[in-house]
Amino acid sequence: MKYILVTGGVISGIGKGVIASTFGTILKCCGIHVTSIKIDPYINIDAGTFSPYEHGEVYVLDDGGEVDLDLGNYERFLDVTLHRDNNITTGKIYQHVINKERSGDYLGKTVQVVPHITDAIQEWVERIATISVSPDGATPEVCIIELGGTIGDIEGMPFVEAFRQFQFRVKKENFCVAHVSLVPQPRATGESKTKPTQSSVRELRGLGLSPDLIVCRSENPINLAVKEKISNFCHVDPEQVICIHDLSSIYRVPLMMEQQRIVEFFCERLKLDIPLPRPRKFMQKWRDLAERADNLRRSVHITLVGKYTQLEDSYASVTKSLQHSAIAAGHKLKLTYIEAADLEEEMKVKNPVAYHEAWQNLCRSEGVIVPGGFGKRGMLGKMAACRWCRQTKKPFLGVCLGLQVAVIEYARNVLNLADANSTEVDPNTSDPVVIDMPEHNTGQMGGTMRLGKRITEFTDKPSKLKYLYGKDKS
Repeated sequence: MKYILVTGGVISGIGKGVIASTFGTILKCCGIHVTSIKIDPYINIDAGTFSPYEHGEVYVLDDGGEVDLDLGNYERFLDVTLHRDNNITTGKIYQHVINKERSGDYLGKTVQVVPHITDAIQEWVERIATISVSPDGATPEVCIIELGGTIGDIEGMPFVEAFRQFQFRVKKENFCVAHVSLVPQPRATGESKTKPTQSSVRELRGLGLSPDLIVCRSENPINLAVKEKISNFCHVDPEQVICIHDLSSIYRVPLMMEQQRIVEFFCERLKLDIPLPRPRKFMQKWRDLAERADNLRRSVHITLVGKYTQLEDSYASVTKSLQHSAIAAGHKLKLTYIEAADLEEEMKVKNPVAYHEAWQNLCRSEGVIVPGGFGKRGMLGKMAACRWCRQTKKPFLGVCLGLQVAVIEYARNVLNLADANSTEVDPNTSDPVVIDMPEHNTGQMGGTMRLGKRITEFTDKPSKLKYLYGKDKS
């Protein structure tokens, strides 16, 4: 088994997830079976109870696991099905170790971060790395591990120490460190600043991990002189410095990385059995996809009515699905976000400008999607959007709470059930059109929803859903 550890420097949110996914994509195009692990150094057991404003959306896996949105990137890029244990959190590790201590597994020893926590991390990684995530059931050959946050964060120290030990446990030829760092380019000078990268690499080395690859993220292309400077001051060969600037679409990231001979690097560093030279059609589907995404002419205006629209990552999977659908249909997606509360009647008095702008944007749309959410806030605004779509016959898609709101709106305004509501919002409603599932535990917040991939059987009666899926179950 080969391992590629992806760490981050300077700041978070510079695209470690996309870089890690790209490594896997390129290796998969070479015929290598790949799996991924995301490490989040927070004490929460999982991401299920996070506000979308904390880390963006909570991504739900087929097995019902509530995980970081980066695992969505892995699944989309690599075409794999990950499991809840592919997302490691500090909370999971500590819970695992404490449970072992309570059951007497440590035989009275003092349980400490080193060696017990660090050993648990290493054992978890080794166990998960061998579990198949491919549709064909093949055993992974390379495991790509993304360490969340930035090097130097106190929360991540146990994981850094675990991987310092792990590199000797699995041998050097089986372990590679890729460090993703920001290269700022202040607009006042336009000069690429390498000092932050030098500092983060120095800190990484001080913690016992030396980067084999430095991925430089920047707004604009980095010239050769800057690349050589990073190579010189960070003590790596120029071939070990990969530069990725902001591109027209993320589909171009694998192409840019492949042009910088990343395959040759991994072949040599990890002793991978990849035949070279490769045929010219290597990664051709990514070239075709990138070209198609960049050359769309016809536009389609879609409006998303949500409760967490101040942060786009709150609806990452929804927006990615819309982008993929638009590309497949040959259209350029123009997505507008509307705060649901801005569509409510009381907003006409509180903030008439926001109210009228929201309705203008809604009326300009060619289709509306209302995604999920929790709580009463914004429900009337979502209902107003549903009613407008129904009355104007605009294409509408309700997801989770969005569908529930559509049911409530129809019950109130078409079936004349004035008190129609969801028992989640109003437990005492006289017309409960949406009810809690019997297995739902209302006494606990985390891990209580029925999530994941499940078989849905359609009735024998004709329905639009059955027609769209084209079969009796999905």
